[in-house]
Amino acid sequence: MSAGDLTVTFAGSGDAFGSGGRFQACIHLSHPGLDAAVLVDCGATSMTALRRADLDPGGIGAVLVSHLHGDHFGGLPFLILDAQFSGRDRPLAVIGPPGTRQRLAAAMECMFPGSSQVERRFEVSVTELVPGGSVLVPGGAASLPGVSVQAWAGRHPSGAPALILRLALGQTVVAYTGDTAWTPAIAEAAAGVDLLIAEAYYWDKAVPHHLRHADLAAHAAELNARRTVLTHMSADMLARQLPPGYEPAHDGLVVRL
Repeated sequence: MSAGDLTVTFAGSGDAFGSGGRFQACIHLSHPGLDAAVLVDCGATSMTALRRADLDPGGIGAVLVSHLHGDHFGGLPFLILDAQFSGRDRPLAVIGPPGTRQRLAAAMECMFPGSSQVERRFEVSVTELVPGGSVLVPGGAASLPGVSVQAWAGRHPSGAPALILRLALGQTVVAYTGDTAWTPAIAEAAAGVDLLIAEAYYWDKAVPHHLRHADLAAHAAELNARRTVLTHMSADMLARQLPPGYEPAHDGLVVRL
């Protein structure tokens, strides 16, 4: 995979409550060598976010879910039902923490009763990835066998383990904290990556189970990512001027690696 070929689009870059008028977590990864795009998290607003960014939901082959809160996985029922109504026939892979299969079925039944049991023209496969594990995302081309994903345990209760993710697409590597309090696992997952996508919920206010900019700054010597983009920011963070080395995400931001 050559430089500049991987496109990372922040279709949704906001927190759970729409601070700054932003959509919830929805990060789209595409590359001409992949048969289908990969989505990292799929918050409840993701269908609108994808269409606002002119990204085709039908072109997504796999969705990676960091944890099972609605602003990170709540868009999956809508993605699946839209695919059903639009005549999709290519498989969709969902990869998330233990409990994903049951929670997804429950969410679909809660919002659209009977929808989890409907026969579709396409398969929805669910792979549950335990912290410390790895998986190969289906959908690669001959020149690229797939997207390799590793997971570490985050510190963010959601009724299931939270994952810190590291994705390798050929020679390009992206790490994503999801939502988590500081843990040394962040530095492990982000070691030498081309892009670290890090939560920075508040500047320095201590909020349980979430990263602050102050945490990232305090551990800067342990984080050697080539580029760091901050996401999931509250109004407090959005009002701040970031120091050099940190880029703020916004809905529609495109990063090419």
